[in-house]
Amino acid sequence: MEEIIFVDKPAGITSFGAVARVRRVLSEREGHKVKVGHTGTLDPFATGLLILMAGKATKRCSEFMKLDKVYEATLRLGSTSTTGDPEGEITQTSAELISREQFEQTIQKFVGEIEQTPPAYSAIKINGQRAYKLARAGKEVEIPVRKIQIYSIDILDFDYPSAKIRCHVSSGTYIRTLAEDIGKDLGCGAYLTALRRTQIASYDIKNLPIFKLPE
Repeated sequence: MEEIIFVDKPAGITSFGAVARVRRVLSEREGHKVKVGHTGTLDPFATGLLILMAGKATKRCSEFMKLDKVYEATLRLGSTSTTGDPEGEITQTSAELISREQFEQTIQKFVGEIEQTPPAYSAIKINGQRAYKLARAGKEVEIPVRKIQIYSIDILDFDYPSAKIRCHVSSGTYIRTLAEDIGKDLGCGAYLTALRRTQIASYDIKNLPIFKLPE
């Protein structure tokens, strides 16, 4: 078999958990164990489009990983998180009111080719170990800076301290880090409270046959 599967991942499960559920369903359907791979993970708190490859299609996983992506992200301004998302330790860092105009001016600084340091709490491998495992063990994690491309950032909603944006970015971009960097530039701090991937290249979640994940 050779199959491309589109999943709308709910919050609260890992991408590998979604892969396992799809593998179970396909293996039962085919009567034998089916190989299933992902083409780029989403954090457990995030939702949205996962493209999975089953059977012979798994050979194409790396091809899909390099595609551009579109996210809708909700930022909380005036606070920071140790993980850049709702799962970390939250600290209020500023009570200063940020205007929509200030926010708009700041986000435009990040459009184009920029350098970004991926978060310590990420699945990047450092000397053969996942960065998030080292970070959780209290070890210092040094992750090399990488160049990424941010094609556009649009404001969908702004009601301080909450701001919702749509980002069209290159593969390898961490939206958690983008949120933190926006907060640093504003001088108030920021972290993600919600993240949804809506598109991978031309694959738009609104127009795809979504595979229903079993409980």
